[in-house]
Amino acid sequence: MSVTNLEALLRPNSLAIIGASREETSVSAMLMKNLLASRFLGPVLPVSGVQEAIFGILSYPSIGSLPLTPDLAVVCSPVGQAPQILDQLGQAGVRAAILMDPGYSALDARVRAELDEGILAAVRRHGIRVLGPESIGLIIPNIGVNASLSRVGAREGRVAFVTQSDSLFESVLDWAKANNVGFSHCISLGRQLDVDFSSVLDYLGSDPATKSILLYVETIQDARRFMSAARASARNKPILVIRPRRLPCSIRQVASGLSETRVDRIYDAAFRRAGMVRVNDIDSLFEGARTLANYKPLRGSHLAIVTNGQSIGLLASDILEDGGGTLAAIDEDIQARLEEILGPERCSDNPVTLPATAGADIYEQTLGTLLKSKDVGCVLVIHVPFQGVDSTAVAQAVAQMAKTTRCLILAAWLGEETMREAKPIFDEAGIPVFDRPGKAVHAYLHMLAYRRTQQILMQTPDSLPTDFFPDTERAERIIRAALDQDRSRLTEEEARDVLEAYGVPVVPTRICTSAAEAVGAAAEIGYPVALKIRSPQIEHPYAVGGLALDLTTPDLVFEAAANMAARVHAQVPNAYIEGFTVQKMGRRHGAHELIISAFTDPTFGPVIAFGHGGVAAAVIDDQSMTLPPLNMSLARELMRGTRIYRLLQGSPRHPGADLDDICLALIQVSQMLIDLPHIQALEINPLFADDRGVLALGARITIAEPTIAGPQRLAIRPYPRELEECARLKDGAKVLLRPIRPEDAVAHLEFIHRLSEEDLRLRFFGLVQHFVLDDMPKFTQIDYDREMAFIATRTVDGKPETLGVVRTSTKPDNSVAEFAIIVRSDMKGTGLGSLLFEKMIRYCKSRGTKYLEGQTLPHNKAMIGLAKRFGFTVTHNYDEEVVLMRLCLWEWEPQA
Repeated sequence: MSVTNLEALLRPNSLAIIGASREETSVSAMLMKNLLASRFLGPVLPVSGVQEAIFGILSYPSIGSLPLTPDLAVVCSPVGQAPQILDQLGQAGVRAAILMDPGYSALDARVRAELDEGILAAVRRHGIRVLGPESIGLIIPNIGVNASLSRVGAREGRVAFVTQSDSLFESVLDWAKANNVGFSHCISLGRQLDVDFSSVLDYLGSDPATKSILLYVETIQDARRFMSAARASARNKPILVIRPRRLPCSIRQVASGLSETRVDRIYDAAFRRAGMVRVNDIDSLFEGARTLANYKPLRGSHLAIVTNGQSIGLLASDILEDGGGTLAAIDEDIQARLEEILGPERCSDNPVTLPATAGADIYEQTLGTLLKSKDVGCVLVIHVPFQGVDSTAVAQAVAQMAKTTRCLILAAWLGEETMREAKPIFDEAGIPVFDRPGKAVHAYLHMLAYRRTQQILMQTPDSLPTDFFPDTERAERIIRAALDQDRSRLTEEEARDVLEAYGVPVVPTRICTSAAEAVGAAAEIGYPVALKIRSPQIEHPYAVGGLALDLTTPDLVFEAAANMAARVHAQVPNAYIEGFTVQKMGRRHGAHELIISAFTDPTFGPVIAFGHGGVAAAVIDDQSMTLPPLNMSLARELMRGTRIYRLLQGSPRHPGADLDDICLALIQVSQMLIDLPHIQALEINPLFADDRGVLALGARITIAEPTIAGPQRLAIRPYPRELEECARLKDGAKVLLRPIRPEDAVAHLEFIHRLSEEDLRLRFFGLVQHFVLDDMPKFTQIDYDREMAFIATRTVDGKPETLGVVRTSTKPDNSVAEFAIIVRSDMKGTGLGSLLFEKMIRYCKSRGTKYLEGQTLPHNKAMIGLAKRFGFTVTHNYDEEVVLMRLCLWEWEPQA
């Protein structure tokens, strides 16, 4: 349902209070006082079966007696009556409701479950949107709505705050009032039976009154919807999120067997993948939001600090370094100019220290010079008030400089009085100002994090170092055979076969039942070899002496097997020894031991982890996590999140590992999780990596019958390979129709460059522009759950060539998809446009979309004719000079 009827909830023109009362301690009385104290201009309609008037406002005995249909109803009646009240509201045409009664948490689990089903049934019947239960309401300051239980209220601003926590709702509003922070929306989600983070993000992401979004998240219910909504919104505006690492007991008890630390890392990975910036405290949440709301793109990732207090500047640089930031390197010619301004006796390195008595002219000259340095991406000006210095004049000089440069300037003004005088000056100039240097540095670090997340969202991924063609059928046969035997784990041999089927290099291995067979196997694969005991009761053979390495002769293999069997029998008497595993020694001198693992999280589905491997992997605890699917860029980003990544890059004395080969192994594991939904957990440890590539000694794979279809269990929909199809043009030439991929960026740019100016003008409604490669991610990196772009492609001289594209963007509730289509100018008349158009229509109909809509210019006769041929209703909008095209998909049938 997503954004359906959310306008009524988040921008209502009229409100009704159901269960209104004058009783001072009642929820409705507190709510009415807040509403009456706000400047809401629409009607407020109390519904009370007892009192004729509530605080001087005439009340109504029932919902049916209301003189008009309110947009929003705030239900203060006992929560047990919610289903019946929602039914009455839905029948009256009310589109949104808030359930405010705090008695929900006191109900036992069975009663709560029945109540939840009743509320959801009303939502399904009437399409009414419900916030809560257990919500303490919402505040929309720019229209004067305070439909909340907050004692503080909120001033108008451009920041939206959405929270699961009632206590944090009040705490944040208290903090914001003291710090003069304003809001576009403050929303308490409560139980999230209907309106949840996904719905609100979809609305706020396109809300012009909101410049940045703050979230307090404890749990996510529908991971795929959340990721789609968050990724879409994060492309438009900054999203900062705070989440406690420890959760309330009531939530922890329903969590999986994963540790709290691991669950938190999964959420962290999801936030990064969605393009959100995570912060750790309320101060950071708002300082980051205030900075990002006035966001100027950073020219680089290095910070320059200017201050009239040397010690303060040095402490700020320490905070920067601790947070992973870097001081800018000042060019020699810039340093020379700074020495002319400040005097040769002063250090002109970064931080740049001014005299304590420096006035506005010194600040202005220094700042103007520093801004010319190529390495400076942002400047932090720290001012300490000293006797005889006009701090206000200094602030005016800094503000004036900010208006003349594209470089972002931050300010830290120490001293309560000087800060109070300077803040209006900086606010008018759009300069974020802080009362402590540490806050300013942390805000800058949040900007770096935001810049990085945007790069991840929009970057063009590298091509695979080599194409790999997984033998999915072979892997499926192996897993099915094991499941038919009621096994939940593959044998070592089966696990290696699955890795081989997906192209992961594995060490030559033989399975033997006796010491004599082990000797023969060693001779077959070549010495030296490793010998390992095989027993279903022994998960880690090395822990019980069941592993021997570097065996170089038949006698050593036979002796090791005999001794190993005796030793294991003594330590684990109940162990059934099936035999031995003989492997070619895969150890490479100087190779790094890595681990690639995957497991299934109950919320986000499959998760991939990468890091430092070997027997000490758990102790070293150097792992980074991400969500599949992966491409080369995302795989490398996963590697960057570990400490071992620096070692993998090599040094002057040690060659670096083949990073592309490691990325490919991660992609191969990602593809396994997509193709093989039976895999519940996987671990490759160790995975050797050096300049010759990667080599796996083996893997442990846990399996089970899937409860959710393969791609559906992923939080992010993978590339839908099943939608690929071959087609023929009128001249018999073959083309491939398939969904667009991020890797198509270069070919797509070439496609656009081969379009005529007239075609570009018709496609972009006259806004012809010159596209470069950096523009391509917005065309090629799409969310397959929300968007679709089918391209027609063929290979010419070994290079892919894009011939045409048709796109749709679907509303979150799947009611309407808007389309656009363009074919390369030299391909017109080949029938390609019809092939692409029909494919998109078939796709939208298959996913249950109701209508397909589009617009074109009146003189685009070819597009209008194509639409009519496929059954679109075509109407002219003469006011806006466009032609509207609309197709009812449930009535559409393919042409014979």
